[in-house]
Amino acid sequence: MGREDQTEEREVLESIFPDEITDISETEYRISIQLDIPGFDEEAEQPVILLQVQYPEAYPDEAPRLDIQNPPNAAKHPHLDVQDDKTQLLESLTSTIEENLGMAMVFTLVTTLKENAEQLIAKRLDAIQAEQDAAKAQAEAEENRKFEGTKVTRDTFLAWRDRFKKEMEEERARREKELEEEMRKKRLPKEERKMTGKELWEKGLAGKTVDEEEEGEDAIVEGMREVKVK
Repeated sequence: MGREDQTEEREVLESIFPDEITDISETEYRISIQLDIPGFDEEAEQPVILLQVQYPEAYPDEAPRLDIQNPPNAAKHPHLDVQDDKTQLLESLTSTIEENLGMAMVFTLVTTLKENAEQLIAKRLDAIQAEQDAAKAQAEAEENRKFEGTKVTRDTFLAWRDRFKKEMEEERARREKELEEEMRKKRLPKEERKMTGKELWEKGLAGKTVDEEEEGEDAIVEGMREVKVK
């Protein structure tokens, strides 16, 4: 086992990933892995990561040297940062490597890495959705509270009853006072009762001053004198 097994595995991988595999050297190559994210923007391209594989001399009895990279000039994915997530993703392959020592394992590693990266993104999307759902539920609850009346208890009912009685007593006292005032005005003699504006108008007194009234009286006196002379 050794170089012969490595060459054979490389040929098999070439048939599986004809457009995704790129040689770096005789013992090193990169495989482009396109992730499939459910619910990802259909108009945007699915995220891609690169798995770089280097065979040590004793591979497959010894684990391959692995690295994860972004494609050149690739836009940063909002829910997967290869630089920050690299350690976590590589560690997620540890058990797969241990289980497959002594056998060609790169295809299995590619499959496992793809699944783990997709699950990591899905978990983050679920967390975002859960946060949005919680915020929406809270907003709806606050909106519904606007239409809920005050919860009635014995204390709140007694307090309301006292306020209602007080308001009714004040209203009754006000009405009684108004009625007494109205009755008092009706009982006053005509000469003592102050004439309303309408009554002054009907009697032709509206707008007259004291001087005008005195001048009218003087004219009447003078007329009577003239009658006597004649």
